[in-house]
Amino acid sequence: MSTPNLQALTAPREDYAYAFLDPFAKRELRRRTLKAIAIPGYQVPYASRELPIARGWGTGGLQVTLSLVGPESVIKVIDQGADSSVNAANLRRFITRMSGASTTTDALEATIIQSRHRIPEEVLKEGQALVLQVPDPEPLRAVESDSSTAHQMHADADYGQLWLVLYEQLVRYKQYLQGASYPSLVNNRYVISPSPIPRWDTPKLHQAAHLTLLSAGREKRLYAVPPYTDVYPLEFNDVPFQIEDQRGWVDRATQAINKFMNELPQADGSSQYEISDSGYWDKLIALMKGETPTIGATYYDSEGNFYKDGYLKSPVRPE
Repeated sequence: MSTPNLQALTAPREDYAYAFLDPFAKRELRRRTLKAIAIPGYQVPYASRELPIARGWGTGGLQVTLSLVGPESVIKVIDQGADSSVNAANLRRFITRMSGASTTTDALEATIIQSRHRIPEEVLKEGQALVLQVPDPEPLRAVESDSSTAHQMHADADYGQLWLVLYEQLVRYKQYLQGASYPSLVNNRYVISPSPIPRWDTPKLHQAAHLTLLSAGREKRLYAVPPYTDVYPLEFNDVPFQIEDQRGWVDRATQAINKFMNELPQADGSSQYEISDSGYWDKLIALMKGETPTIGATYYDSEGNFYKDGYLKSPVRPE
């Protein structure tokens, strides 16, 4: 009897499945996504898989993106509005390596946009999917720590405690203090936490032409805002919802106004400002250099009016 050699004892090579996730995982995520789209705002549980990044660094959004991506997809990944941040670059590199999809920094060219903390400045269109990474999907956690009770409150549409929190803020401070993740009512039924996007971005979800998918890897929950769905930030009739007050802020390089900006403290105690959306900022810089980039309509015009449904509505701005 001959002694087997090392090659005979070695298992045959098995490469990664397409887009890293195994076929069963992708099927499950797609089914959960379809349910989330069918019930806007409802948190659908799923079996969050292990990925080669730590939970809390975008595993929820990454799993949804990997379940959607195909070789023909065009991927844009942003973190706090920037395409070049370490987190965005690593996620983009992993997605393209596992799928063969092409990448872009142009929000208008992308078919899938995975984002942390921002929605692009340019108006997204039909056929695009926006995947938002969510650290905490439960809007009731601040008022109800028990998850079972919170689920029952969602089932009963019992959001009285959220309204009470907003009322107390108005009584004490004369304004809403909730910043990012401002609770919003979807399809007149479920209140969601719209990822830690700033209030500036919250109105962009209302009647949007694109599909928005929100996923939390640690919490193992995903939910969706389908195209052309009503999304209203919680507000009282006599105290309207307000975005961040950035009046007077001017981008230091392009002189653009009424776009969401990062504040950059200077050594002398002053501040300069820079547009958060680096892809849009790059287009403005290219335009200043005499190039002819394709710049789409933005959600806020140069006067601060909010653009929606083909016409300019009243400003969603602080009084």
